[in-house]
Amino acid sequence: MLVLSRKKDERIVINNDITIVVVEIRGDKVRLGVEAPKEVPVHRREVYDAISRGEPVDSVRESAAAEDCAGEIRSAENPHPAEHRPADPA
Repeated sequence: MLVLSRKKDERIVINNDITIVVVEIRGDKVRLGVEAPKEVPVHRREVYDAISRGEPVDSVRESAAAEDCAGEIRSAENPHPAEHRPADPA
């Protein structure tokens, strides 16, 4: 396993087309953004495991913390956050 240190707003690039961004660090939680092609599935591990077991993803979301669920839903709605940022008002 490769272990890297990153600060807020720093990025990691995987295979030239996947970028992981440190969006926020709050206490012992780190929020990550994933920029990937639409054809590349990106899931939290517990969602991936549920899909692998053939379970409905909704049951995994219901058992997760509300904040994590909101993040998962936002990711599904906006899989490429860097491409949809509001224009700079300056």
